[in-house]
Amino acid sequence: MKFTATQIAGILEGEVEGNPQIAVHKLSKIEEGEKGSLTFLANPKYTSYIYSTKASITIVNKDFIPEQSLSTTLIKVDDAYKSFSKLLEYYNQVKNNKVGIESPTFISENANYGEGFYLGAFSYLGDNVKIGKNVKVYPNVYIGDNVTIGNDVMIFAGAKIYSESIIGNNCTIHSGVIIGADGFGFTPNANGEYSKVPQTGNVILEDNVDVGAGTTIDRATLGSTILRRGVKLDNQIQIAHNVEIGEHTAIAAQTGIAGSTKIGKNCLIGGQVGIVGHITIGDRVKIQAQSGIGRNVKDDEVLQGSPALNYGDFNKSYVHFKNLPKLVNQISNIAKKVEGEQN
Repeated sequence: MKFTATQIAGILEGEVEGNPQIAVHKLSKIEEGEKGSLTFLANPKYTSYIYSTKASITIVNKDFIPEQSLSTTLIKVDDAYKSFSKLLEYYNQVKNNKVGIESPTFISENANYGEGFYLGAFSYLGDNVKIGKNVKVYPNVYIGDNVTIGNDVMIFAGAKIYSESIIGNNCTIHSGVIIGADGFGFTPNANGEYSKVPQTGNVILEDNVDVGAGTTIDRATLGSTILRRGVKLDNQIQIAHNVEIGEHTAIAAQTGIAGSTKIGKNCLIGGQVGIVGHITIGDRVKIQAQSGIGRNVKDDEVLQGSPALNYGDFNKSYVHFKNLPKLVNQISNIAKKVEGEQN
């Protein structure tokens, strides 16, 4: 795909300074720009690169005034960073705007889908699958029986969506995601062996949910595992059965959440956090990376550590922890001195 400076300026509502017909077909960093690429300048510390970049087009702020001659064509906008982000979004929409059904695929006779549908090769649609408009399903995707998927959903290669799952509008599901696998439900018997507890619930993703690559979301034992509107999950996260995550909560990679835990709205959870089951975490909670959460958490708490403490208390305690060898020596010296005086 090629775009001219005039076309890009039209998308961004910007002004061209230079060759309006010069075309680009890829994106680059300003310091790595080459002929045929588009870049941007937003951070002043990179200004020197605009005079040496080989990028064909550079997006800059309207107040940028060059102090040397330029070989790159400029597109001047109100905010170069936001405009470049807008262009990235537009580029992805164009790049991912595939339609049609590749071969081979399997589509159940009673599955149905809306206009603008794309189904990649070696994908499977089960019985009673219902898919909305402008949904893109990339190769090697499995969609089980009775799954419902809304409009404008992107499902990347290799994802697996088990039966009964419900996916809302404008969701993105990346490669290797598994939605709706059995929850970890087993009960010991008299012989010390484990018998499986049937997992009969489902998973619900509301609108605008993003699920990162390799993440797993288990179906509920009864009822639903629910990710509310706007939830954002990083790669390689484990969400157990009957978990509920509130609106616009974001969770970083390698976090694990045990069964039946409820997490509130607008929470920020760092990487490698472990959260036990059957607890409630309030709204707007912030949990630092590698923390272990084993209790209920009130609204607006900021936590760190394992087991997690109040963030301020953790930092104060850590100061003493770092000084433990020194404190031990001081106590030993005091003990020796007292012992000497007693003798």
